[in-house]
Amino acid sequence: MVEYFNRKANLSGTQSLGSFNAAFSFTGSRTTDAAAIKTLSVDGLYIPLAKFELNRTNLVLKEIIKRAVPTFWDPPSLASFIENFGTHIITSITIGGKDVIYVKQHQSSPLSKMEIKSYIQEIGNKRFCDLEIYATSGQKMKDKGVDPHFFNSQEIYPRSGSPHLSGKEDVTVIFRRRGGNDLEQNHDRWAFTVRSSPDIIDMSFAPITSFLDGITGKEHLARAINLYLEYKPDVEELRYFLEFQITRVWAPLQDIIPGTQRKEPVCPSLQFSMMGQKLFVCQEQISVGRKLVTGLRLRLEGKEHNRLCVHVQHLASLPKFLQPYWDSHMAIGAPKWVGPEEQDSRWFEPVKWKNFSHVSTAPLENPEAFIGELSGVSVVTGAQLGVWDFGSRNVLYMKLLYSRLPGCTIRRSIWDHSPAGNRNKAKKAAAAGSSPDSAPGDSSSASSEATTGGKLAKLVDMSEMCKGPKDPPGHWLVTGAKLGVEKGRIVLRVKYSLLNY
Repeated sequence: MVEYFNRKANLSGTQSLGSFNAAFSFTGSRTTDAAAIKTLSVDGLYIPLAKFELNRTNLVLKEIIKRAVPTFWDPPSLASFIENFGTHIITSITIGGKDVIYVKQHQSSPLSKMEIKSYIQEIGNKRFCDLEIYATSGQKMKDKGVDPHFFNSQEIYPRSGSPHLSGKEDVTVIFRRRGGNDLEQNHDRWAFTVRSSPDIIDMSFAPITSFLDGITGKEHLARAINLYLEYKPDVEELRYFLEFQITRVWAPLQDIIPGTQRKEPVCPSLQFSMMGQKLFVCQEQISVGRKLVTGLRLRLEGKEHNRLCVHVQHLASLPKFLQPYWDSHMAIGAPKWVGPEEQDSRWFEPVKWKNFSHVSTAPLENPEAFIGELSGVSVVTGAQLGVWDFGSRNVLYMKLLYSRLPGCTIRRSIWDHSPAGNRNKAKKAAAAGSSPDSAPGDSSSASSEATTGGKLAKLVDMSEMCKGPKDPPGHWLVTGAKLGVEKGRIVLRVKYSLLNY
């Protein structure tokens, strides 16, 4: 369906236009709009009166626009260009009137493809045909001077959408008109008012970068525009969204030399039942230095996949705008490990049986020592698992390493209980048969990948808890986390924050 709208606008690709999002009342975020819709359909009538088109061969951008193209990857300048000059040039407009029905079938709808088509035809007949016209052929409408330019649901287009439910069997029906006197409820009478009250009903576009051949920095602008159109952050957030378009990697790095293996460390263990297999816990401290952390995950490692580890996702390099505050030569104070209290049993939860291993579910958040008179905020830069030995009731816990980021304040924080894999699955299921888009520079694999581990894998949730460009506004950081127990599984939950820089 996106491609259909794009072809009408003389564009290629699968990035949704504003007209598409407005028509179906979508947010514009592919992640948000990709979870609940089974099919999309349209049925309607166009009445074009005139079309005005520019001759592209004579189109030349002003020098002030060409000079505004940054010659290197500079997020502030790129964001400013997009805000001031936009992303496309309007090359034609069509005026007249249109009366269109947009139909969203939600995942919860049990209607079949044929039932949906019949339902849309029924709605169209009621919308576009009064009793006289319905009893005659559609040619009579053409005889009245109306151009029956129908585009209907001869094919049901798989796509995803918003969770709003209305209409028959969880089907949302949206009626939209442009041009004519909208006070006329009857379609036939409305059509006769279009000539006296026309409106813009169609536009075609050309990418602004197609007029920048030979301009240094065109490739950087094209990349920024593609990211902006793909993820649609708010314009006021665009600069920091672009600043975070850096490769994401997981620490610790896995063995990269073929045939080599890390020596199996001596680790404490957990046991969840009398005859159950032991789960060993890696107590290695994972620290990424002055890198921004965007996610965490649990993994089972070792030859037997019986060693529990924590991994940290971070940006491979520091965004340029933070280098004056957080570069390696800047004094910010020593990082600080923060963990739960060993004696605080209020947070201890058994994984299976009360007489066996527990998990400390205490939330770990920003230490207050870094807030206030010292200015700045504390962000996570490392993680570590550990075990308190209480005999058969030993306890798994986690610590976080915090480093101070000067000159910033916390704008907003959330505890996220939705693994990244769940969002990816929804996106894939709604991608109209196309391959899923990976986040730019994101080297992480989907959390839905099969991970061996035998029976122990059933006790550990290995979902990736991370946020990237697909999560508006696209520059979340990890500022807290906690272990938990849900349905007999050890889980990891993460607190993310947006900062004022």
